[in-house]
Amino acid sequence: MPPTMLSELLKLPSDARADLAMALWDSLTDAEREAELTLTPKQQAELDRRWAEHLTHTGSAIPWEDVRRKLRSGE
Repeated sequence: MPPTMLSELLKLPSDARADLAMALWDSLTDAEREAELTLTPKQQAELDRRWAEHLTHTGSAIPWEDVRRKLRSGE
């Protein structure tokens, strides 16, 4: 995509950008989506490591609402 086209699309209001993103996502076939979401071995290993860590220390998990609040407040 030419940079000028992207810069113009990024000027759209947020709802229009979200609609466009969903339309693009919906235009992918199941096979295309699967191909784009396939993890590399390194990514899979990291997820496995994090899951094992979580199972070992379940009390260290932070609820999503707390994470979101911290992100929004800039903490």
